[in-house]
Amino acid sequence: MSVSESIHIDGTWRTAADGGTREVLDPADATTLAVVAEGDTADTDAAVAAARRAFDQGLWPHTPTAERAALLRRVADLLQRDREEIALIESRDTGKTLEEGRVDVDDVTNAFRYFADLVMNESGGRVVDAGSAEVHSVVVHEPVGVCALITPWNYPLLQASWKVAPALAAGNTFVIKPSEVTPMSTVHLVKLLVEAGLPAGVANLVTGAGLPVGQRLAEHPDVDLFSFTGGLVSGTKAGAAAVAGAKKVALELGGKNPNVVFADACATDEGFDTAVDQALNAAFIHSGQVCSAGARLIVEESVKDRFVAELVSRAQRIKLGRGTEEGVECGPLVSQQQLEKTEGYVASALAEGAELRCGGERPKPSEVRPAGGYFYAPTVLDNCHRGMRVIREETFGPLLTVETFSTEDEAVTLANDTEYGLAGAVFSGDTARARRVAARLRHGTVWINDFHPYLPQAEWGGMGKSGVGRELGPHGLAEYRETKHVYENLRPAPVRWFGG
Repeated sequence: MSVSESIHIDGTWRTAADGGTREVLDPADATTLAVVAEGDTADTDAAVAAARRAFDQGLWPHTPTAERAALLRRVADLLQRDREEIALIESRDTGKTLEEGRVDVDDVTNAFRYFADLVMNESGGRVVDAGSAEVHSVVVHEPVGVCALITPWNYPLLQASWKVAPALAAGNTFVIKPSEVTPMSTVHLVKLLVEAGLPAGVANLVTGAGLPVGQRLAEHPDVDLFSFTGGLVSGTKAGAAAVAGAKKVALELGGKNPNVVFADACATDEGFDTAVDQALNAAFIHSGQVCSAGARLIVEESVKDRFVAELVSRAQRIKLGRGTEEGVECGPLVSQQQLEKTEGYVASALAEGAELRCGGERPKPSEVRPAGGYFYAPTVLDNCHRGMRVIREETFGPLLTVETFSTEDEAVTLANDTEYGLAGAVFSGDTARARRVAARLRHGTVWINDFHPYLPQAEWGGMGKSGVGRELGPHGLAEYRETKHVYENLRPAPVRWFGG
């Protein structure tokens, strides 16, 4: 398979129907990393048709659960076999460090194994007591049908696994469209699905832009479920098109996530060090290009000066560079567009009264290697307030804003003062306070004295404009199923409702 044959339809790798291609750039130096097919509506329609045939006429939806689970486990084993190769692909394509790429592959492996185990441990349905020995009533689960899966550029392989693994475990067929910016690891994943023995037509891949591929998937009449992870604007537009067609819809649309630090978390040297370290991790992992990034530091006023001073000192020492190089802690932003967007947020914050404590610029050529990449220095913006655009909007860059509070109620109010509701954290040395505040936060995931970990067995998703539906956990599997009630009369007899 040549790189430009990145479209996979009905078991065959192919180029785009109109011959279109796209260069995939290495964000570390802006050179061409690969050339992939640029699919369009014709490719999308062909992929959906293949998925439709495979679901309506193929064997996969009727394959015994044990066989589907076994295939998922084979995929997990293949992921570990190719761990270094995939981690390198992910690092080069997204700009993240090689170690982050390795962690992603391990997390993807765990997702496939989790959903394999989940379906294997289920019973044959939920028996419902109908109140009569003459009735057998059971609730069963069936696959939705053809699933359209849209994944983002920041965690392309990980987000693909959160959709592909439960979709296959439930017996669906699918068409997946990765971000046109970072498609390479998804191409590799589909190759592994084929190697693991997935029947032709079950997994289909179209590389291409959101317009027209993503929009066509959202509105296509033969798609039964539309699952999207990405930005609020494009996600709500595509989601509206999907809802108009009465599809099942799941949307994860990002977040503006608070990291609340109480003074009692810093009462000891160890506690202070931990809270500062976690604030750095929350904001600057993958250069802040994380939907759950703790970009809003909300710190108690009595410790704010000391806390921010130490935070700034450490942020200034973060080593930038190509993610595959030894010792690099932060890679580049994913694209020129994202770099310019980050610069725009900093400019607006400064114009609205924020104080720049560090960063706020592209590093000098002598400060980062290689030259020409989309690098931006880790940035801390102090004295921020809710009226600023940088506080209200998801920035997706290495930007950390600082707000302060004096009381617990004020901390909760600030943390919940966002249109989003994906994730948040509370750092406190008082267990009762930490749990009390966590219970009041309107976010889909809340960490206490930690930031960023997730579990495949625990649901992931947000409140408010962070989206609808959940991924991972039992509810993540339920998104890819329809629920059916089967009512069986064991002793049928005339009803005699009508006298004639």
